[in-house]
Amino acid sequence: MKLRLLFSLFAFMTLVSLNAQIETVGLIGTATPGGWDVDTNMVQDPDSAHLWTMTINLVAGEAKFRANDDWAINWGDSAFPLGVGTQDGPNIPVANAGLYDITFNSNTGEYYFSVVSDIGIIGSASLFGWDADVNMFQGDADTNVYTLRLVLSSGEAKFRQNDDWAVNWGASDFPSGIGVQNGPNIPIPMAGEYFITFNKSTGAYNFQLTGFADVSIVGDATPGGWGAGTSMTSTGPDQWSLNIGLTDGGLQFVADAGVMTWGGPDFPNGIATNINDTIPVTAGLYVITFNTQTLVYNFAEVILYSTVGIIGSATPGGWDSDTDMEQDGTDPSVWRLRIVLTDGEAKFRAENDWAVNWGSTDFPVGTGVQNGDNIPITAGEYNITFNSFTGAYEFVEVFQTMGIIGDATPGGWDADTDMEPNGGPNDWKVRVILTDGEAKFRANHDWAYNWGAGDFPSGIAVRDGANIPITAGEYNVFFNSLTGAYNFMELRIYSSVGLIGTGTEFGEWTTDVQMIKDATDENLWKLQSVNLVDGECKFRAEGAWAVNWGATDWPTGTGTQDGPNIPITGGTYGVTLNSATGEYAFGDPLSSTKDVLNPSSIKAFPNPADNLLNLDLSAIELKGEVNLSVFDIQGKLVLSEVQPGEAHMQLDVASLQDGYYTLHISNDKYIIGKKFVIAR
Repeated sequence: MKLRLLFSLFAFMTLVSLNAQIETVGLIGTATPGGWDVDTNMVQDPDSAHLWTMTINLVAGEAKFRANDDWAINWGDSAFPLGVGTQDGPNIPVANAGLYDITFNSNTGEYYFSVVSDIGIIGSASLFGWDADVNMFQGDADTNVYTLRLVLSSGEAKFRQNDDWAVNWGASDFPSGIGVQNGPNIPIPMAGEYFITFNKSTGAYNFQLTGFADVSIVGDATPGGWGAGTSMTSTGPDQWSLNIGLTDGGLQFVADAGVMTWGGPDFPNGIATNINDTIPVTAGLYVITFNTQTLVYNFAEVILYSTVGIIGSATPGGWDSDTDMEQDGTDPSVWRLRIVLTDGEAKFRAENDWAVNWGSTDFPVGTGVQNGDNIPITAGEYNITFNSFTGAYEFVEVFQTMGIIGDATPGGWDADTDMEPNGGPNDWKVRVILTDGEAKFRANHDWAYNWGAGDFPSGIAVRDGANIPITAGEYNVFFNSLTGAYNFMELRIYSSVGLIGTGTEFGEWTTDVQMIKDATDENLWKLQSVNLVDGECKFRAEGAWAVNWGATDWPTGTGTQDGPNIPITGGTYGVTLNSATGEYAFGDPLSSTKDVLNPSSIKAFPNPADNLLNLDLSAIELKGEVNLSVFDIQGKLVLSEVQPGEAHMQLDVASLQDGYYTLHISNDKYIIGKKFVIAR
């Protein structure tokens, strides 16, 4: 029943049709027995080839579905236990360990993880209405207690055993009560995400609202007083945090403009109640944390220092004088320094004095504690980051050169092919022609620092790891010497690329409007000015369908091989396509001096964003006025600004709802589209 229900819930939702033959579908990830290395294959439904099922023991972690034991086709989403996976979507969070019956639809991406359990919740407020239970998780400490995090709609619900009405519990009380056999339906007056607990021995239940769009603090101790809340930041499920200066007074936590209010008698930490107690506050600068499920809160005072330095036998000043660090411009607790160190020891200290100092036995990463041990240092040049609030520190080696070496590279195992810096001090890139064989990354032309792994074309390399297996081709190779993450992005060079479809002047699918290859980058193609009509289009190479790009996004997006037709709104446009990445843009007609901007030349962060989207355009010469236009997933213009061109810019996206967006950046010289996500 649940399998059939699952695949009728989202009949209006479909994914990009994948033309590739799907022979197997498996589950992979840290939550599965094979980790990220080996798929656990699902069983194909004998009547419906796109339906797949399995029963599997999972641990808390992450997972994705993928086809044919390969990453070319994979599905993910941030929802659990029910969701719709998309190609290259995020990892699915598996919140609880347990034995699961899992169902998946490879046509639509719909999935459902149903924990095997004898107790479930059912009703008009639940996922499947009165037709099927959503099973709950049995407790380890007390097997009579069951829990579940679930989004409910307003309606009614009951608890029942073994998916049957023979044993069921209900009551008229909400949010807590004592359910009895064949009792009345439990009223659910308000839609939202709940943490539900039920005891089958006593019938006791509780529905605790947890999934809030906003949690704020209000009170005379806060900047907004009792009249205006100061919003906290979501840092995970039910977790909220805020860095703020407070005055003597009191405050409360408020969710969604008064849907829920919590207070408490204790400070600086305690367990909140919802009976409108006011938390007494002592003036100071604090990091406030609050959990809307456990109701645990904490006010951790932040002490600000005018200087923080590193001192010790490994430093230039020895144990006699500090080498001062540089304070972060936005977080005064974060300090940074680039420095050459020798073999020896070191500590962090504040105000050039031993009254406040931090140390630990861990290197290169650790958490220093007051009057802790000296940190053992290995000689080298480092980028050091230290947090004077948490004590966390990190020493990241700075390498003078980074290269790729191996029998797959031009220099074989004898000579490195040097990479070039790619933005940050740990990011490197190179464009190179490789042959079938093996390769590794190494620093400073020395085997003392080398990285490898068994995965291709992407993976996480480790020090002294395995040789990377290489398939012949021309690649853009990217490597991060801090995380070990690498990616070999194959380049395919085309003699022609065109735009085709009912949206072009030809009005049909047999004749291409030929694009112009960029003079300096053979992957960049453009049409300076073209008249289009309402209809559909795709890009294709060499006048044939063997290589083509499409997507549902308009006016900017990222086309994929055999993707859907691009919806066209009639008008006169300048059109750009990056054949290496599939990124395209339909914008204002291009002047003869306007170039297509290589997407790797700009950075948009954080992504996902909250209220501000930062743009780093320092790699290009940006002058004059810049048009910033934001389009939603339907291609509707939702935000537009004109700003003076600078190396670093900010866009206020606080007015946008959570979701997927495309930012269109253009001026008299450049044009590009970048995707980003709003998630709060």
